[in-house]
Amino acid sequence: MRNVAQELKDRARALHRTIILPETWDHRTLLAAAQIKREAFANLILIGKPDAVSTLARQHGADLSGIPILDPDTLISSYHFVEKFTELRKDKGMTPEKAAETLKDYLYVAAMCVREGLAYGYVAGAANSTANTIRSALHVLKTKPGIKTLSSCFLMVVPDCPYGHDGMFIFADCGVVPNPTASQLADIAIISAESCRALIGVEPIIAMLSFSTKGSGKDPIADKVIEATELVKQRAPQLMVDGELQADAAIIPAIGAKKAPGSSVAGKANVMIFPDLNAGNICYKLVERLAKAMAYGPLLQGCSKPVNDLSRGCSVDDIVTVTAITALQE
Repeated sequence: MRNVAQELKDRARALHRTIILPETWDHRTLLAAAQIKREAFANLILIGKPDAVSTLARQHGADLSGIPILDPDTLISSYHFVEKFTELRKDKGMTPEKAAETLKDYLYVAAMCVREGLAYGYVAGAANSTANTIRSALHVLKTKPGIKTLSSCFLMVVPDCPYGHDGMFIFADCGVVPNPTASQLADIAIISAESCRALIGVEPIIAMLSFSTKGSGKDPIADKVIEATELVKQRAPQLMVDGELQADAAIIPAIGAKKAPGSSVAGKANVMIFPDLNAGNICYKLVERLAKAMAYGPLLQGCSKPVNDLSRGCSVDDIVTVTAITALQE
């Protein structure tokens, strides 16, 4: 059986990127760090009080030798994070006192380190809510130029599947934006194209999904997808994108040819853009369970630097794999 996690690690290894794991009070983070060090597919920085982190690591048998454990207070002082964060958010009423309080949160320290170029990205969420992880990313790193929407995607790997790219797809958005506008949906499609290149390693073929194909159904929710498709074509004319398409027309060549003749996407899609979070979340869970697919995510996309959020129920292997994915993201 194909080992996609290993493929991701192998590709990440060639990049030699540094990822921060800030949740050092959670033993899973330390066990993951030890495993990443053994597999040597990324460089790491841990944020925490070195003595406390080392003690917890010994208690759980995590060998952290050779991994920098950086004291957050030293980082804040040495790199003037309070002053820089105050300046960064002065339009939001940030004061030095509020900045110092906010930077007690290791996620904000990690985000500032990435902003300063000390690391490529960070991974959190094992011991924080999704809201906390996203908030730190948006407050410090903000979104990419030209993208106003932070969203998420899943890398779906469907066994014995002839569709997509050898059964691999990007599904978006399945975890962040509940009811995107046409403009937000266009953002999601454009940034998902980058995720496709980074994670699957092929050119994106983007289907803007709906219950309707090329006017077969009439409703404002289909109109939103049609408008979003036109916005993508205007903003990123180099992308191969089409919509509105039903899911079967998007991935099955014979159905695509019948329902959307002449479409460059129908029957070939490897990026599936859902009209809202209901559709995306329901679909990825059904594919995961019914098709026995591997679902890697939700992976954050649209941030100016790579940041990823874990489930608080994540395993050590989840942290390891998401770290490899973070190293691959652009």
